[in-house]
Amino acid sequence: MAIERVLIAVLIAASLISMASAIPGTATFYTVYVPSSCYGFQDQGTMIAAANPGLFNNRAACGRRYRVRCTGGTNSVPACRNGEVIVRIVDLCPGCGPDQLDLSREAFSAIANPDAGRIRIDYTP
Repeated sequence: MAIERVLIAVLIAASLISMASAIPGTATFYTVYVPSSCYGFQDQGTMIAAANPGLFNNRAACGRRYRVRCTGGTNSVPACRNGEVIVRIVDLCPGCGPDQLDLSREAFSAIANPDAGRIRIDYTP
């Protein structure tokens, strides 16, 4: 019984820490995945993203993984689906604003309706 309480407390604490370190931002999606700034013409799959210039940091973000969760739409189109997705940074999004990620269409579709176009997100490394 005591072990169960400890495990529950640990799970709650881990969830709170994860939420506290999440970065709020926005996401869009793109559909042409190669070539990429990080990997040239090597196929990196479809659970990928392009990072804004600050996050990309002259390729320092290449290969980093982020957990992305939709938190809301930015227009009147119903946006979020339940869940989250883990994406790998493979490219630079030169037109992205601060705290914006450009997800692959497949990654975006896993967490949101593509018809929304742009969504609000939380992402964590």
